[in-house]
Amino acid sequence: MTTISVQTEDFDVAAEIGRLTNGRTDIGGLGCFIGVVREDTSHESPERAIRALTLEHYPSMTVRAIERITAEAERRWDLIGCTVIHRVGRMLPGENIVLVLTAAAHRQAALDATAFLIDWLKTKAPFWKREEFQNGEGVWVEAKDTDDAATARW
Repeated sequence: MTTISVQTEDFDVAAEIGRLTNGRTDIGGLGCFIGVVREDTSHESPERAIRALTLEHYPSMTVRAIERITAEAERRWDLIGCTVIHRVGRMLPGENIVLVLTAAAHRQAALDATAFLIDWLKTKAPFWKREEFQNGEGVWVEAKDTDDAATARW
């Protein structure tokens, strides 16, 4: 069972785990990644601290890309189920951005598939991220070489 959702509203991690595992006795391991908006204060001045993060996307294109990514994970690992929920819109520090859950008979498959999914979502799903600073300025976030390197390991 695969569940994919791109949505503005927050998600309930416990409820999503319950949906994925409900009535299943063949699951031996769950992989879980929760991405959260962090308040980045590493900039030179407090005015450049993150006030909000906005994610934009093209709905049908984004869902199709996530479907391809989850299908690749299911091809590589023997997954019993998979959930990918990605939020879009404006989010504040501390709010959830993304949830990746995988279920498998064995823990390593679930953990590896989860790592694969988040790495590939970061670089292969069409989301555009804009950081808004305390001073009201904002910038579109460029892709990072470290994200490309993480994806390339798979």
